[in-house]
Amino acid sequence: MYTRFLILKGKIIMKKLIAPSVIAADFSILGKEVEDVKNAGADWIHVDVMDGHFVPNLTMGIPSVQALAKNDPPPMDIHLMIDNPEIFAEVFIREGSPHVKLLTIQVEACTLLHNTITNIKSHGVMAGLALNPATPLNVLNQVLPMLDVVLVMCVEPGFAGQQFIESSVGKIKELRKIIDSMDPADRPLIEVDGGIKLDNIKRVSDAGADVFVSGSGIYATDNYTETVNEMRKLIGS
Repeated sequence: MYTRFLILKGKIIMKKLIAPSVIAADFSILGKEVEDVKNAGADWIHVDVMDGHFVPNLTMGIPSVQALAKNDPPPMDIHLMIDNPEIFAEVFIREGSPHVKLLTIQVEACTLLHNTITNIKSHGVMAGLALNPATPLNVLNQVLPMLDVVLVMCVEPGFAGQQFIESSVGKIKELRKIIDSMDPADRPLIEVDGGIKLDNIKRVSDAGADVFVSGSGIYATDNYTETVNEMRKLIGS
């Protein structure tokens, strides 16, 4: 049962959301893995798209998103860790329709931020902007009121199973202060991704995060339902 809420762009939504990252799932039974976390109570599923250029790995692409969309998944949270995301954003939204809830691009990879964010939102999808661990928060200065989500990467993007970067907690706290100073109608959610597990999710929640992406923190456990429920207890959701 959800008891905590916030206002996002004038709409009341649940404050604390859990999004299992399918990069850590067993791809030989991916449909079942998605169904299992859905049954475990996942709010969203996080879909990492990597091109081997922006990050040194290749993962899911357009065919994977098409396949996921055919199996009635939880709302999809698509994270484009690719060069030139402005070229591909629209096609991922279209091929994942109607299940794409959020599409996030990397600030380091996009030179047309205003146009790309506007284009994403024009399709009725939430627009997110991700920051790598070494990227300072001031890159958000000109676009923060446009965003629905800011994704703070807590590991270097590219591979699942990395260790959480402890300095991320301070970055989340700083971002929380900035967002809380904004007009409530313009406040984006803070999403976190990378090394989120039972042993640190409370600290990250207390720092101010709203959406928790967890790959191996969920998929490497024996019981997804128990893990998700324990995460909810720790974040007060």
